[in-house]
Amino acid sequence: MAKKNTHQNDADGNQEAGNPRRDFLKQSTLITAISLSPGALLKAADAKLDDKFAAYLEKIPLSLEVNGVKHNLSVEPRVTLLDLIREQLSLTGTKKGCDHGQCGACTVHVDGQRVLSCLTLAVTQQNNKVTTIEGVADGEKLHPLQEAFIKHDGFQCGYCTPGQVMSGIACIKEGHAGNDDDIREYMSGNICRCGAYHNIVKAIAEVNKEGLPI
Repeated sequence: MAKKNTHQNDADGNQEAGNPRRDFLKQSTLITAISLSPGALLKAADAKLDDKFAAYLEKIPLSLEVNGVKHNLSVEPRVTLLDLIREQLSLTGTKKGCDHGQCGACTVHVDGQRVLSCLTLAVTQQNNKVTTIEGVADGEKLHPLQEAFIKHDGFQCGYCTPGQVMSGIACIKEGHAGNDDDIREYMSGNICRCGAYHNIVKAIAEVNKEGLPI
């Protein structure tokens, strides 16, 4: 037996229950009504909006480890991991490129996994271990992949290089650097506007082939 349809349809044939278009229209109508209401009502509505906005900006305690150093911070819920790293911790090696997760310049490691820090909310990183480009070298000794980038001219302007290196290290650790095609595939999220891709692939392939500790 067919189930009875418990949803009513509007004039356009859309289901009334849970309809995003209808919900949007209701919200828009409410906002319009408030804006045309007497001053007292408008002030009350503004107060509620101010309270919600203030709650949205209220800082939250956050503890995490960055490059082996533990930090106890207070951050707004809207702050990205990228902005936390750059603005609160002054680790500006990680770059802000597109700020939409499309260029890879902001790539860092979280618990050993590469992530796009511009799309990652800082408050979600409670007790996690974050590694930025500043944390891959051993003092004055560069990371093997950093040395390989220099050897093979894997960069030109250098803006994308921190993200390329961080992603390249992860690519090798993940076992995706066995051949040039795999490297290109698993590095495709990192854009180099200068077009140094060929040399980037050579640098990653060499480090992977030599089996150097990363």
